[in-house]
Amino acid sequence: MTFFIFLLACAAAASTGIIFKPGAWYDSLVKPSFTPPNWLFPVAWTIIYLLLAWAGYRLSLIPGSQMVLALWAAQIALNTLWTPVFFGAHRLVAGMVILAVLWLTVATMVVLAVQLDLITGLILFPYLAWLCVAAALNFSILRNNR
Repeated sequence: MTFFIFLLACAAAASTGIIFKPGAWYDSLVKPSFTPPNWLFPVAWTIIYLLLAWAGYRLSLIPGSQMVLALWAAQIALNTLWTPVFFGAHRLVAGMVILAVLWLTVATMVVLAVQLDLITGLILFPYLAWLCVAAALNFSILRNNR
């Protein structure tokens, strides 16, 4: 049952991508050469959200994981916020700020998770890696589309 609570939180975050689609505005932006193909975004996020739910579930079973679970809650809130700010409001700077705070939150979460349980930390690592790509992409879009 606990796994499904984490999965529901991830589904809520994912739903912002359905509500605030990239659309013509995003297509018109100057993007860097390393921009992943459009089909990769939903595939990557589906995998990441499943891994996030699994990691949250595993953390909920570990005594002393309260701080990491608090970071889990913070990151899912930030994750949910980024899409309407970037794609909905077209706020590139605010999106970058949210993404920077999200990256720091997830990096801290990964470090603390690894200390509690190596497998859970490794489950979270692809998310951090994808956020590195997302941050580079957001920064490049911000720089090239003043």
